[in-house]
Amino acid sequence: MSIESEIFKKYIPDFDKIKEFGFINKNGKFIFDKLFRNGEFKAVIELLNSENIRGTVYDMENGDEFLPLKIESQQGAFVGEIRDEYKKILENIRDNCFIEKYFIFPQTNRISDFMIKKYCNKPVFMWEKFPNYGVFKNPKNNKWYALVGDIKRSKLDLNQKDETVEIINIKLDAEKIQLLLKEKKTGFYPAYHMNKKTWITIVLDETLSDETVLDLVDESYLYTIK
Repeated sequence: MSIESEIFKKYIPDFDKIKEFGFINKNGKFIFDKLFRNGEFKAVIELLNSENIRGTVYDMENGDEFLPLKIESQQGAFVGEIRDEYKKILENIRDNCFIEKYFIFPQTNRISDFMIKKYCNKPVFMWEKFPNYGVFKNPKNNKWYALVGDIKRSKLDLNQKDETVEIINIKLDAEKIQLLLKEKKTGFYPAYHMNKKTWITIVLDETLSDETVLDLVDESYLYTIK
């Protein structure tokens, strides 16, 4: 994962604040540059959209990109200092111009935003070992109706790529779960690390529509009231 992806992983830009901060709109691309280390280096940050943030550091002595910055194997003291200063620039932009979200991917945040508004509860992050896993509890009885977190896709299906995806585990009637799994639609899997009789896992990668997922979340919420 790149330095930029790691720092902005759970953040989306506030474009009003982006402009106030000093980003310049050039043909739909917002650009910000800053000299650092006594003018020896320049960081250029490009914001193409809410999901595409790119950064480049230039050595001002020769005008070339400072390539060792993004090579993980380059761990010398000098490179480390440049990397740390660059990270501080990115973190300052993040803290002043971005809004923190609970999760990583767009569909996950849309689904979670809906649950927060409709059911009046926010995810609870209960485990230090799994900081990205948020539990949604029915505020009426404190019962879980959804668990959202990230996982390697290959853990759900060995034939899939070893890429990170976000999932939602929801609680449904056992017969409904079997029907969904028998349909063999991409996106539905036996519950990951939960009781497979009463829970099912849905991958939030835009394969299934928000409407489809939210209808099932509604069922899960009502199931906890039963």
